[in-house]
Amino acid sequence: MNKLGRGQRDKIQQFMTITGASEKVALQTLKTSDWHLEGAFEIFYSQPQPKSSYIDTKLIEKLYNKYKDPYADMIMADGISTLCNDLQVDPQDIVMLVVSWHMKAATMCEFSKQEFIGGLQSLGVDSLEKFREKIPFMRSELKDDQKFKEIYVFAFGWAKEKGQKSLALDTAIGMWQLLFEVKQWPLVEHWCQFLQARHNKAISRDTWSQLLEFSRNVDPTISNYDAEGAWPYLIDEFVEYLTENDIIQQKPRVLDLLGRI
Repeated sequence: MNKLGRGQRDKIQQFMTITGASEKVALQTLKTSDWHLEGAFEIFYSQPQPKSSYIDTKLIEKLYNKYKDPYADMIMADGISTLCNDLQVDPQDIVMLVVSWHMKAATMCEFSKQEFIGGLQSLGVDSLEKFREKIPFMRSELKDDQKFKEIYVFAFGWAKEKGQKSLALDTAIGMWQLLFEVKQWPLVEHWCQFLQARHNKAISRDTWSQLLEFSRNVDPTISNYDAEGAWPYLIDEFVEYLTENDIIQQKPRVLDLLGRI
């Protein structure tokens, strides 16, 4: 440790605090990630971890009882708001979606006892202090493409109204703005404006899933968009909307040009 710079020592201490790892493990993992803290978290948590013997289920249940609704055996919106305040996190912060994903929560703004206790056990958390220390790690999970996809797919069922197959448009737009702020898809605001102007209906699961693939595989200039591809009609209409309104100038594909020669 003496040969390390102050910044490196600080990262080791932070890594140890959040993960509970030894100094040796922290040093090795940070070296592997070239001293990128978020990368080190991803490496550490991607490895099988021994079950933590110090996680006390009774303490988790005590936390649950602190936040649960007085009239129902669940943590409801008010309890989640209080929890967010204790965690020093805004209730609208996307990290609360990641928390809900870890808890496998069925519905937005609700945690059943099983969801809450099971989620905290899987996170290795049995106190507010440990919960707060996990927040940076959960933020880092959004930068992992596979985990982001899992969280994105989870968000559809989590955000829709109980008993409904589709997601209300206003809710879908809010979720897209939240999720794509992380991934910084340049067309997200145009997509939301298009939906409000042309669609104004609930969003199907298929459209929700396919939009992520569209954002990942189609260039923001739409230069590699294949009109013959198996995209939902709504995405086809969106591309037409972009070109009709001169938002993007679609370039002819190379194969089309060759066909004209």
